[in-house]
Amino acid sequence: MGTLPVIDAPKWYETIRMADGVTLIHEPWIKRNIWHVRGRDHDLLFDTGLGHFSLRRHVPLVTERKLTCVASHTHFDHIGCHHEFPDRCVHAAEAEILADPRNEWTVADRYATDAMFDGVPQGWDTARYRILPAPADRLLEQGDVVDLGDRAFEVIHTPGHSPGGIALYEKTTGILLSGDIIYDGPLIDDVYHSAVDDYVGTLLRMRELKVAVVHGGHFPSFGKVRYRQLIDEYLAQKRQAGCHLLQAR
Repeated sequence: MGTLPVIDAPKWYETIRMADGVTLIHEPWIKRNIWHVRGRDHDLLFDTGLGHFSLRRHVPLVTERKLTCVASHTHFDHIGCHHEFPDRCVHAAEAEILADPRNEWTVADRYATDAMFDGVPQGWDTARYRILPAPADRLLEQGDVVDLGDRAFEVIHTPGHSPGGIALYEKTTGILLSGDIIYDGPLIDDVYHSAVDDYVGTLLRMRELKVAVVHGGHFPSFGKVRYRQLIDEYLAQKRQAGCHLLQAR
């Protein structure tokens, strides 16, 4: 622990401009992705990170224009700064957690420890870490649309990693903001309120989605070939483990 660098607030976030008006707001010291999308009428902010350092104070991009703040799900490292923004959205299945984000419900009790950092944030105290309540202004369901004026993102309900997980899909560009249901790293299906059968069902349903690029909750973005590979690898593992949803396939 003593060999890790101590990171102060101005160095905590980095912003990386991607294609199609998408900007990655990255917390590199915990390998966490936050996604900002520019729209004509207002912007989209998909997840808000750990919350130890204020997004509004340290990332000017999120204060330039009105935006809609969407939670991919309510695990602690995705909703830490939600309280800083009005116009908050979450799937109905996890609205209670966003409004009352207890550590045992957000998996902070298991994962929000010193061990998760590559560099220790200045002022961090594991024992005192809490997320502030951020009741939703809008509850999202499968098929709803987040409209930015000149672009529209369809809500895909993605239960498995958590019951109220969602991804956002822009059909015209093939952009998928996937949260934690699919990213280029080990997929997690064994935390509080995860469900393997739901995870398998979600990925079977999403497998044929016509994606051009996937921006996940962790790790680098990837394209359509890797998207299919990652899904097939997960499904193969669960087939070998005897998942009943896959036995007849």
